[in-house]
Amino acid sequence: MKQLKFQLKQLADLLNAEMIGDPQYKVDSIATIESAEATDLTFVASEKYEKYLADTRAGIVVLSSSAADKFGGNKLLVSNPYLAYAQLSKIFDPRPRRETGVHPSATVAETAKIAASASIGANCVIGENVVVGENVEIYPGCFVGEDSSIGDNGLIYANVSLYSNVKIGKNAVIHSGTAIGSDGFGFAPGKDGWTKIHQLGGVTIGDNVDIGANTAIDRGALEDTVIEDNVIIDNLVHIAHNVKIGSGSAIAGCVGIAGSAVIGKNCTVAGAVAINGHIDIADNTHFHGGTIVTKGNAEAGIFASATPMMEVKQWRKNSVRYRQLDDWAERLKALEKVQKNKD
Repeated sequence: MKQLKFQLKQLADLLNAEMIGDPQYKVDSIATIESAEATDLTFVASEKYEKYLADTRAGIVVLSSSAADKFGGNKLLVSNPYLAYAQLSKIFDPRPRRETGVHPSATVAETAKIAASASIGANCVIGENVVVGENVEIYPGCFVGEDSSIGDNGLIYANVSLYSNVKIGKNAVIHSGTAIGSDGFGFAPGKDGWTKIHQLGGVTIGDNVDIGANTAIDRGALEDTVIEDNVIIDNLVHIAHNVKIGSGSAIAGCVGIAGSAVIGKNCTVAGAVAINGHIDIADNTHFHGGTIVTKGNAEAGIFASATPMMEVKQWRKNSVRYRQLDDWAERLKALEKVQKNKD
């Protein structure tokens, strides 16, 4: 694995940061503030970690100007240390780029158009009329169905399945085990049971979208399921047919979004949220983990549901009381009616 080393000045130029210390000092990795050694860079993005600055052995620390006096070594001063850490993580990533070209064991249709700078891994299957852009890396065991496309600089990890008519924008990252373009859950009930509604749409995904492992994004019934630019999606997420997710939104793990729901721009959906189908969620809406979203909202807001964790003994008592709420409500109405008659 190639060892990457960067000087303090190089990192300052990259971040447009104020530099204090030896411009030639080199580090080769990023570590936590507690475990960092002299060859490591670390960062402090929260006041609660500033207490470690006096004892850290890190060679370079990224921190805000307000905390600069708490560390006497090489440092980079920025307004947003966490964002700076994210930017630096890219250059320290040791993942080697895959060799360009098509692996001999891959199967590529004659009508497919593969950029010369792309890499197609072992045992991949690339269907008819597929377009693979410049610098795309497709790891082994992937399937790309007919009439699909992957934009420039895409990174598709092993065993991803892209069904037919799936359009992926530029700079996509799709992790292993994800399936995009599988059938939406559409069936019509009748006297003889369920009749399948064949899903005739596709999936359109914008630029700079990151999709985690083992996520499923269904194709549309008639029109496409749409994921706009700059959306990030965690592992184990299900996005049903004809869902639309606005640009800049973030979807955490184990979220389920039912068919034809429309999620606005710059929304955040925390883990294990369930969103009903055929509802609209306004831009800049935020859901806490475990929220059950049964209706849409026209204005931005922060929403939560479900009972927070409590001791089992207390939870059992509250569960009994919850079942009694309807009875209490009826008794209260009756009492109010009696009082009203007295008045």
